[in-house]
Amino acid sequence: MSSTSAVVTRDLVRVYGEGEVAVRALDGVDLEIPTGEFVVILGPSGSGKTTLLNIIGGIDAPTSGTVEVDGIDLAGLDAGERTRFRRDHVGFVFQFFNLIPTLTAYENVRLIADIAGSNGEASRNALESVGLQHRLDNFPAALSGGEQQRVAVARAIAKSPPLLLGDEPTGALDLETGRQVLDLLRHLNTERGITMLLVTHSSVIAEMADRVLHLRDGEIVGDERNERPKTASELVW
Repeated sequence: MSSTSAVVTRDLVRVYGEGEVAVRALDGVDLEIPTGEFVVILGPSGSGKTTLLNIIGGIDAPTSGTVEVDGIDLAGLDAGERTRFRRDHVGFVFQFFNLIPTLTAYENVRLIADIAGSNGEASRNALESVGLQHRLDNFPAALSGGEQQRVAVARAIAKSPPLLLGDEPTGALDLETGRQVLDLLRHLNTERGITMLLVTHSSVIAEMADRVLHLRDGEIVGDERNERPKTASELVW
């Protein structure tokens, strides 16, 4: 694996079930993502986007093939080793914020930071980097949807992961709030060099990526670069 590659997959296959009811969610995916690239995986529901993201993130394991992230061969890891990999190497941002309602914004971030071996200062810095330094002591119910998603982003980056994975991260947000979150993700990509991999069904969001991968029926059917990626403020959906 090249030292400049954040993610490499070779003939990646994921099958759910057996026999006549087996579903081939991924069907021989070959992929290489350079470090620091902002990539959108575009495809309809059922195309295998989330399955691919989950395997790259160490949430799921492939049926066959190889996947290497940050120089680590995930296919050879057991469940405990995959847990440590997720803790140390990957940040996750999902469509739904998944914040603990009885914890403040700071406590939500600190909980994950502590698990990853970071400290309170890292948690404060992460919340400051997403513009929420004045909301540390607020509970999720007192935050807007966009603020809750920014807490989720802060939680993902508090441990300084080299790779951030997003599964429809703006799916529950309105246009303007979605733009703010996407602008934040692009800023983290350019300023910190975090490799970004977002899955979405929105061709509009794909316009801001460095690179767009098209997934259909578990296969990559298109791989293109945007000569001039749009800024988040230019997006309309």
